[in-house]
Amino acid sequence: MHSGRNPWEDDYLRRGRLWSGRSISLSGLPYSSRILELGCGDGKTVESLVRNGFTVTAVDFSPAAASLCRNACPDSDRARILIADTQKIPFCNASFDVILASHITAHLNDGGRRNLAGEVIRLLVPGGLLYFRDFSARDFRYGRGLETEAGTFQRKNGIATHYFTREEVLTLFHELAVRSLVEHPWEMRVRSIGMPRSEIVAEFKKPA
Repeated sequence: MHSGRNPWEDDYLRRGRLWSGRSISLSGLPYSSRILELGCGDGKTVESLVRNGFTVTAVDFSPAAASLCRNACPDSDRARILIADTQKIPFCNASFDVILASHITAHLNDGGRRNLAGEVIRLLVPGGLLYFRDFSARDFRYGRGLETEAGTFQRKNGIATHYFTREEVLTLFHELAVRSLVEHPWEMRVRSIGMPRSEIVAEFKKPA
C-alpha cells in the first residue's frame, strides 16, 4: 500500500533520480525559443537543454521532483523550475514557442488529459510546437495492474499509466496540425528476457 501522499512524491523521495539516458533533441530551433517542459521529473531533459544552450521553464506538481530538477541544473540562470499542476499552468496565453510533454500525459485520467491538451493549445504561440512522447498500447506493460479506465492501468505503488493508440493521440490534440507521428518499438532485456517496449512520438504545430 502506498501512503496518502501523491505516489509520485513518494517515488521521488524514496528513489531520487529515477531516469537516465538520452534526452530530446531540439536541433534546428533558435536558442531564443521560449520552451516549457510539462512534468520535468528529475530534470534529465532540462539539464540536457540547458547544457546545449537553451533557456527552459519547467513545471512539476511534485516538490521532490522539482528539487531534483533544480539540483540537476545548479547555478544556471537558464532553468526556471516551478511547482505547478500541468492542468492549470500559471502562465498567460501564447507564452511559449515550444512545449515538451514527455511521459506526463499518460499519468492523467481522461479528463486530465483533455485539460492538459487545452492548456497546451492556450500556451503555445501561433506556429508553436508540441513535442509529445508516451507509451503505446503495444508496450509489454499494457494490461498489467488494475484497469482504472480503458487503456489505463494502476500499479501497486499507486501510479497509473495510460497506454495510447495513434488515434487517441491524434484525437487528443486535434486542434493542432500533426507534423509527424511514429510508433517507436524497442526491446528491454531483464535477466536475459526480452521485453517489448513501445512509445508514440509525435510533433504538432499550432496553426498560425
